[in-house]
Amino acid sequence: MPGRAYGGQHCSVAGALEVVGERWTFLIVRDALLGKARFDSFLSGLAIARNVLTDRLNTLVQNGIFERVPYQDRPVRHEYRLTAKGRELIPIIVSLMEWGDRYCADENGPQRVALHADCGGQVRSYLVCASCARPLPPDEVVTVSR
Repeated sequence: MPGRAYGGQHCSVAGALEVVGERWTFLIVRDALLGKARFDSFLSGLAIARNVLTDRLNTLVQNGIFERVPYQDRPVRHEYRLTAKGRELIPIIVSLMEWGDRYCADENGPQRVALHADCGGQVRSYLVCASCARPLPPDEVVTVSR
């Protein structure tokens, strides 16, 4: 785990935050899930400085969340595609959406919902016990040191 921002923190949460914890990162991933792939489309959709976007995209590529794929030769231009590792952030994005829908949405409700591509049903995130397969409410979850 890189130690630059969370020195002395030996935990998976701190390690994950080293990669995706910067404030723009999940918005960039969200936009990629919405189909954006090119620098200019990320830039126009987010009120982000060019240098910050460049830095965040480079970090996401270096950490295997995105891959850079050329789409033009002269001049060389790239698009940014989510990798399998990047797509594994979908449950986290859905959980953040649900939390935001409950606590941050305005009187008109959520602006966007997550749907199952095959049947159109709304996607929900939940915790499930790996041993008994029972869905768990947050107050039944504890963390312990190993």
